[in-house]
Amino acid sequence: MQFRKADNSDIPVIQQIAEKTWRPTYGHILTEEQTLYMLDLMYSSEVLQKQIGSTIDFYLAMNGQETLGYFSIELTEPNKMKLHKIYLDPDHKSKGTGSQIIEFIKKIALEAGVKHIELNVNKYNSAVHFYEKMGFIRAKEMVLDIGNGYVMDDYVMQLTLVPTR
Repeated sequence: MQFRKADNSDIPVIQQIAEKTWRPTYGHILTEEQTLYMLDLMYSSEVLQKQIGSTIDFYLAMNGQETLGYFSIELTEPNKMKLHKIYLDPDHKSKGTGSQIIEFIKKIALEAGVKHIELNVNKYNSAVHFYEKMGFIRAKEMVLDIGNGYVMDDYVMQLTLVPTR
């Protein structure tokens, strides 16, 4: 598996994977209306262009020419990194791809001198268990109003990194 930084030309593939993953991931948690609202809120071309052109780095996980998934990270403090998004094409879940992505993110973080990686995950998302398996802990709970009468009911999870020598 290879990783490469995404640019604006990759927005359509990011949107395709988001469309393909959100319903299987959140269908038992969110209404279809909230799913559509959040996809537009987070994945419109304008939003993605703004994020890609900011301090947020998007990466694609590739197997040759095939895109397996994507993730986005940001240094939010000198020693803290935020993992904003990580989604895999459902055809590539449970095959070690997610673990490889987390290991790659840890490598980037350690090279940047980061001590903690933080992420938000819906409390009812099965990914909570994946993150715990990867060493993340549930640091706190957060309910975030995202407008239109919707909220995100999340765990804030944190991974403390130990530099390797």
